[in-house]
Amino acid sequence: MWGALLRRGGRGGGGGLRALAAGGPPWSEVVSEAEKIVGYPTSFMSLRCLLSDELSNIAMQVRKLAGTKHPLLDTARQRSLAEITELIHTAFLVHRGIVNIRELKACDGPLKDMKFGNKMAVLSGDFLLANACTSLAQLQNTKVVELISSAIGDLVQGIYYENSKSSEESCLTDDISIAAWKEQVFLSHSALLAKSCQAAMELAKHSTEIQEMAFQYGKHMSMTHKLHSDLQPFVKENSSDTVAFSLNSAPAVLHQEFLGREAWIKQIREAQGKENIMDYKKLWEAIKAGKGVTAAIDLCCCHGNSALAALDCFPPSEARTALANIVYAVTRFP
Repeated sequence: MWGALLRRGGRGGGGGLRALAAGGPPWSEVVSEAEKIVGYPTSFMSLRCLLSDELSNIAMQVRKLAGTKHPLLDTARQRSLAEITELIHTAFLVHRGIVNIRELKACDGPLKDMKFGNKMAVLSGDFLLANACTSLAQLQNTKVVELISSAIGDLVQGIYYENSKSSEESCLTDDISIAAWKEQVFLSHSALLAKSCQAAMELAKHSTEIQEMAFQYGKHMSMTHKLHSDLQPFVKENSSDTVAFSLNSAPAVLHQEFLGREAWIKQIREAQGKENIMDYKKLWEAIKAGKGVTAAIDLCCCHGNSALAALDCFPPSEARTALANIVYAVTRFP
């Protein structure tokens, strides 16, 4: 969807950007509006689409155009790129669902079933990734293949980094800086979207400058979305899962930077108590009372503004407005 919107944003039309504000439409609404502009749902997993005779006939007609340089093929490559990107994203989500057998207890269920589930997760993720790579080669664009391949490499590196921290979620974390946090988030979250947006502009034969702006939009938009997600346990009103947060989330990392390493370790040890069981509510209250949450909100808005600035190279259009509204949706807080 992102690439298709950026391509449409390159055309003239009405609309425009407005200043970043706390208000704005909710996420579900802006995504729905974006889907209307693109002309199809963002998810490739619709069985109605996969089993539709009408779409099969369209696909056959598109194949007949191969080699004719018909303008329709530019759009059909971008649709394929969107599906490839979602295939890759889904494959890694499936892989992340693998259970750490060593951490399981008898009450968690039969070990045999867990092992079988892990095997299915690995095979399913690999199957999706293999299909994505096959479709990527069929785009017949060396630069696009290079961009998406490098994004896959970034994802792998980011997930290895995440896994090295996962065992420390309930105890003392490493002395992670916000700069290190940004680097890790780029690898595991932003690289795929940023490089897919750039690849969409390459398929549409836009200039290097336009491709770079598309990359910057995808990068900063993804960073904004991750910050918005990390902030939810601290800004949600009347939420039952208020204390469910990661010690490596942006508010916690920023809180640690403001507080200092020694004071942070002291707060964690106080929250652990005598039985070494983490009292997340106590730690949540400490982070909430500090400067980390406010700083994370400011950082979220900063990346949001950078994403909006990247859209300035595109002429006003419905697509550009939709992309801007997506940014507004993840920079609004209660």
